[in-house]
Amino acid sequence: MYRIHQIKLKPGEPKERIPAIIKKKTGAAVREWIIRRESIDARDKKNIRLVYTVDFSSDKTLKLAAAPDLSYRPVAPGKEPLKHRPIIAGFGPCGIFAALLLSQQGYRPLVLERGRAMEQRIQDVQKFWRTGQLDEESNVQFGEGGAGTFSDGKLTTGIRDPRIFHILETFVSAGAEADILYKHKPHIGTDLLRTIVVNLRQRITQLGGKIAFESKITDLILEDGTLQGVEVNGDTILPADHLILALGHSSRDTLRMLKQRNVPMEQKPFSIGVRIQHPQVWIDKAQYGDEKLAAHLGPADYKLSYHCENGRGVYTFCMCPGGQVIMASSGQGMTVTNGMSFHARNGEFANSALLVDVRTSDFPSEDVLAGVDFQEQYERKAFLNGNPPQAAWESFGEPGNAVADSLPDFAVKSIREAMPHLGKKLQRFDDPKALLTAVESRSSSPLRILRDEKMESGIKGIYPAGEGAGYAGGITSAAVDGMKAAEEIIKRFRPFEKIK
Repeated sequence: MYRIHQIKLKPGEPKERIPAIIKKKTGAAVREWIIRRESIDARDKKNIRLVYTVDFSSDKTLKLAAAPDLSYRPVAPGKEPLKHRPIIAGFGPCGIFAALLLSQQGYRPLVLERGRAMEQRIQDVQKFWRTGQLDEESNVQFGEGGAGTFSDGKLTTGIRDPRIFHILETFVSAGAEADILYKHKPHIGTDLLRTIVVNLRQRITQLGGKIAFESKITDLILEDGTLQGVEVNGDTILPADHLILALGHSSRDTLRMLKQRNVPMEQKPFSIGVRIQHPQVWIDKAQYGDEKLAAHLGPADYKLSYHCENGRGVYTFCMCPGGQVIMASSGQGMTVTNGMSFHARNGEFANSALLVDVRTSDFPSEDVLAGVDFQEQYERKAFLNGNPPQAAWESFGEPGNAVADSLPDFAVKSIREAMPHLGKKLQRFDDPKALLTAVESRSSSPLRILRDEKMESGIKGIYPAGEGAGYAGGITSAAVDGMKAAEEIIKRFRPFEKIK
């Protein structure tokens, strides 16, 4: 097949016109065709176009590049025997894709997930939102699917990796819409993602893997710098010589345990800020010129940034078109906020994180967990200031503002400086009625669990991976990292089926 770029359609124009446009450009009839990329060119509001990259076959030989092979080829298995099942700590995207790959190749992994299965987890989260009663082990952060379960389900990523298309295909095979295979900014939506995660869990167990919910690793059994086993829930010892740490970055008690066991870690910069909310129609108008175009193009999104005079960066992150701002706490007496969208993105409001860089020099000490302490300091302030503190942008600069009082001074000053500039980039972004909610503190991990080129910790047998280990920043990049950790085990050991 050939690959052709810059195939353009008007908003509302049917995709079935694509073969005719290709024929007009190349002079060749199209036999088969498949869309590989769709994006929106809205630079000229009077001439907005949908732009496509298409792979196609023809009855002629053309001077076009051949379509690349996007298939995933698993690594060849090694020859060493495994003593025990590989264990995976965490069943978010990183843990799911590590477990799925290991199961597909015959390694029968055991997943230990501290939270509950999807069905019960949803009930626990809804109870929290309804009553304020928090279950510290089953919430927006902990449970089947990880924190991404209660999100927009965005699959965008800044990394380039051959595993990404395989991950998207896997999501489609488990129930995601097929358009995630070619959308420039693919998303699943929290409603579909909940079903997809359960389907992937069932696939893993059918292939010989096992998922144990309400099972938290509370200690490591080590000997001469090598993993020998894990303690679960403080009372059960499981023999283990290979552990993929697919932790979310909210597993602070586990991080403290890792520190006690001298697992090598280092501080890492992260970000802190707020959720900012606008009517979705404002964003549609600003991005498309005519808000009615959202019916053809989908609700508009944005990505903004500003470099402050103090050197800090202010930027939007995890923007949720047609979504809602949610409470996302995982600890008593602390408030965390996030954003969530359903697949249709048909809510009245748009929201996004509005974040400011946090440097390790801002941390209260040199301790490897000082970034965690920093997060908790402001999450407690946010709880005391309103749970969650909310305020319109017009009052953000006033004394006693609950949102500003929930942030470090440098973040408040940076946001105040940045907002008028961001408003010039996106009309009405700095509207006085824009609603701010504090505190957004879990966009990335404040530490990194160190590993070598083979993904292994200084403690032999431990493979730190994903967001909580400081190596990913979203669903797709975490899934890629989980696959890479699983591949390292596969390359060294042979599957159980081949053990006589």
